Amino acid sequence: MKKVICLRIHQFRACLSPLGKISCRPLFGGYSLAIDNTVFAMMAEGEIYLRVCEQSAEYRVAHKNPLLKMQKNGRLVALKYYHIDEELWRDSKMLFHLSALSLQSARHEKHRQRHSGRLKNLPNISFHMELQLINSGITDELMLRKIGAKEAWLRLRKINKALTVNILYSLQGAIEGVHAATLPTQQRQELETWATEQMRESESYSGCCCSRQISGSSASSSPIC
Repeated sequence: MKKVICLRIHQFRACLSPLGKISCRPLFGGYSLAIDNTVFAMMAEGEIYLRVCEQSAEYRVAHKNPLLKMQKNGRLVALKYYHIDEELWRDSKMLFHLSALSLQSARHEKHRQRHSGRLKNLPNISFHMELQLINSGITDELMLRKIGAKEAWLRLRKINKALTVNILYSLQGAIEGVHAATLPTQQRQELETWATEQMRESESYSGCCCSRQISGSSASSSPIC
């Protein structure tokens, strides 16, 4: 299986080399394939899938390429990526053409989201998180980029102390325009170390305040001689 995977990815990279260098990162139990940080394809169980776009619709309908299905939150979900079948692997010109269309579409969508201003249009930001960010004073994408993921996370923590480091990953990914799971391991570790330190300091401060309140209450309730 590993040999097949290696052959596929090498063939894919060779075919698409004029478009740029393909990077590969773990995502949803598979791998995302990107050029210049723009994801346009996925790899799962040794097979490669191209991002669905309007321009490739005619080919997909004619060849009935199945969509990629993966487990997400405990259920099987169809993603907007279609299978590269054996016929397409044998036609390098068509493979290049369709891959270029997927990349172009992904870049266009990424550009549109970045310039819309809405937080919800960024990767990893749900409608619920957008509301939380607005409530914390971060009203749009420009403000999020200006203050950074760490400050945004601290503001959200003031509203919800139960917030985990995963939200910090999501915020950093949103700023960089990538899914949180694709952040480099070293960057994730740095963020985790920083978040752990912040949570420890917060707990220490809360404990100190509680001790002062208890001491103050004891002193005030003592009889005056």
